[in-house]
Amino acid sequence: MTPSDARLPILAGVAVIAGQAAALFAPPDQVQGELVRLMYVHVPAAWVAYLSFAITLGASGSWLWRRGPGADRVAAASAELGVFFTGLAITLGSIWGKPTWGVWWTWDPRLVTTALMFFVYLGYLALRRAIVDPVARARRCAVFGVAAFAQVPVVHMSVLWWRTLHQPPTILRPGDPTIDHAMLAALLINLVAFTLVFAVLLRARVRLAAAEDALEAAADARGRELAGDAVSAPKLAGFGV
Repeated sequence: MTPSDARLPILAGVAVIAGQAAALFAPPDQVQGELVRLMYVHVPAAWVAYLSFAITLGASGSWLWRRGPGADRVAAASAELGVFFTGLAITLGSIWGKPTWGVWWTWDPRLVTTALMFFVYLGYLALRRAIVDPVARARRCAVFGVAAFAQVPVVHMSVLWWRTLHQPPTILRPGDPTIDHAMLAALLINLVAFTLVFAVLLRARVRLAAAEDALEAAADARGRELAGDAVSAPKLAGFGV
């Protein structure tokens, strides 16, 4: 690893420490008390899930336009991370919901649409596993990656479109955010920290995918024998050959 490669993980680590320290010293919520500290992981996890699927959308569109193998690797790696962070957000939401709502799960529009998004992108990853031919896999998954992103705005806007237990937007709204400014600062630091962690993981996963493709190509090249490789030229005695 070169010094430039090490900078991003170090920066991400510092940001995570700063974000969790800010979350520790942020004031408790007037209603939920200390339980609100789950917000500093739950919300950044949901944000990174959105970001992951947006990158999958962009990389899938890039592959459909230019057919570059790098774009397919980025789309796949980002989708994997998006599924992980969506699962993390759902899990933390359930932990948060049990003492707040009294149940681990309820058929709330935000929860239902998030779960649907999770399973749609699991289907995307399953499709990648099911197709052997790399070109066909990249083409079909690129179309899937573009279409699947329709889930993201539905999840985000679900708190406005339907009656839900989730509160409406407190930051991305007109006017001053309806959240204590110290809590807002801690939340923003954690959003940055999780974004940097995502960047570190995405870069590592894309590099791993490139190495896997190179090994697969090398194995295929070794496995193919050229015509005539099994035939050797006869040695003619007496002709100095």
